[in-house]
Amino acid sequence: MEDAGIIELYHRRDERAIRETDIKHGSFCRALAMNILQNREDTEECVSDTYLAAWNAMPPERPRSLRAFLGRITRNISVSLFRKNRAAKRYAGLEVMLSELDECVPDAYAAREAERRELADALIRWLDGLSGEDRALFLRRYWYGDEVKSLAKALGVSPDRMARRMQGLRRSLKDALEKEDIFL
Repeated sequence: MEDAGIIELYHRRDERAIRETDIKHGSFCRALAMNILQNREDTEECVSDTYLAAWNAMPPERPRSLRAFLGRITRNISVSLFRKNRAAKRYAGLEVMLSELDECVPDAYAAREAERRELADALIRWLDGLSGEDRALFLRRYWYGDEVKSLAKALGVSPDRMARRMQGLRRSLKDALEKEDIFL
């Protein structure tokens, strides 16, 4: 079923919307949640919560891209669940990923709404200025939660080389933010 049809099912409050969403986008949502949570049970809980959040958001929401809409919900729920469980130190992978970005975007700054919008706009401008490959690497690492090792393998380079490349991207982001008077 096409996304427009699935969205229409949500708007008619037809429970088939959940089943059709799972058929078409379930593997995407599970992969995204698993990259962040690294735990099958939590991943399944997160995906179920994603479907509930989508059900509650539509109507009135009518997303242009159902995949992006579900991805945003899944990622937000996954990160929230990660933070909830962080005290138990169950998710070292996401902790490392988020700590890598602390030098560029600490939580205290991102928490303030007006500054968050300014930061988001600056980040989009910075991403637009990257090569397609660098943009994809950055998003795969910091949005989808892919490990440095898997990024290195995909490009046929060593993990150390990939780690240095990611460090260079983070440094470039920090410089770009500072040029826009966003000091963190």
